[in-house]
Amino acid sequence: MKIVLASTSQTRKKLLTDAGIVFEIDGSDYEEDLTLPMPPKELAVHLSAGKAKEVAQRHSEAIVLGADTFAVYQDKILGKPHTAEKAREMLQMLNGKQHSAITGFTIVDTKNKNIISKAVETKVFFKNLTDKEIDDYVATGEPLNKAGSYAILEIGAGVIDKTEGSKSNVAGLPMEEVLEVLKELQSRL
Repeated sequence: MKIVLASTSQTRKKLLTDAGIVFEIDGSDYEEDLTLPMPPKELAVHLSAGKAKEVAQRHSEAIVLGADTFAVYQDKILGKPHTAEKAREMLQMLNGKQHSAITGFTIVDTKNKNIISKAVETKVFFKNLTDKEIDDYVATGEPLNKAGSYAILEIGAGVIDKTEGSKSNVAGLPMEEVLEVLKELQSRL
């Protein structure tokens, strides 16, 4: 069965390609709402399921993968900042501190009507950055469209001291867990 990524994220595309997975892209039009009153892991799964199910309606015999990633600091959910000002605020908030990156992913097997969802959390420790280092990073434009205002597999790797858990999870897709679920689904076919 074909695999469909319900996302236009270049990072997710790269992670799947690097893992040797052949897939199509069909971006989801699902409207994310990060303000829903749910615990972070539950919210991540809810949003990923919304994306996967929306795209699954267009594919009768496919494995559809949807995902949603955000950062959580002191119970505050940090999505994509979209502006330099908000990116700077987020980076200053996380500066020198630990937070969590949470990705929810949902895989829908449209032929057999199986749906599997999981949430993965990675602890991320920021370096102590100067205001100039934060400003220089924001000036690259990279943080504007990244959850938590950084891209761990790109220039943003320079703001991270260390991680505990899956690095690909922080980037937007916990590959170890995704591959495990795909293998499990494959064995049922």
